[in-house]
Amino acid sequence: MDSSLVFTIGQEALTVLLTVAAPMLIVILVVGVVVSVLQAATQLHESTLSFVPKIVAGVLVLLVAGPWMITMLVEYLRRMLQAIPSMVG
Repeated sequence: MDSSLVFTIGQEALTVLLTVAAPMLIVILVVGVVVSVLQAATQLHESTLSFVPKIVAGVLVLLVAGPWMITMLVEYLRRMLQAIPSMVG
């Protein structure tokens, strides 16, 4: 197992990680910005007002994109486990 293979595996792992995490992060970021703008416009600075919509948005994203996320992670894990014999031997 040479260093280029290790870097390739690491790069693929990071790509899968970012692909799986992106929907959740983007939705929560957008909801946070919208809530912050509304708080600034109304001068209402309640901490739960910014926290609850993010949690609700995160749960909705998990309900919608959760099966796809699990499928991506399982496929990556399967590929890595099947590649172990060729990496070792």
